[in-house]
Amino acid sequence: MSGSQKRPRFGVLVYFCLAFLLGIYFTFAAVQGDYGLFRRIQAEAQIRTLEVERDHLQAQLAVMSNKTRRLSDDFLDLDLLDQQAREVLGLLRADEIVIR
Repeated sequence: MSGSQKRPRFGVLVYFCLAFLLGIYFTFAAVQGDYGLFRRIQAEAQIRTLEVERDHLQAQLAVMSNKTRRLSDDFLDLDLLDQQAREVLGLLRADEIVIR
């Protein structure tokens, strides 16, 4: 009868070890896996970085759209035209002196 007492104890021990190892595996997968917590934190940080970059690009787009509208045929800003001619083309008026 002593042999029958060891067998259930060993089976129960194997069952609990297997359950414990599976629990460790799934816990590790939940933290480190492709869809785990660390990956989620990394994705959220990347989202915030991309949102900041998007906002910066939208601001640049607004500035360029404003300049484009101000240089269009319908609305011509002579001061902006003069500024762009000086910066891009390096033009000067005849009455100006350049000091470098």
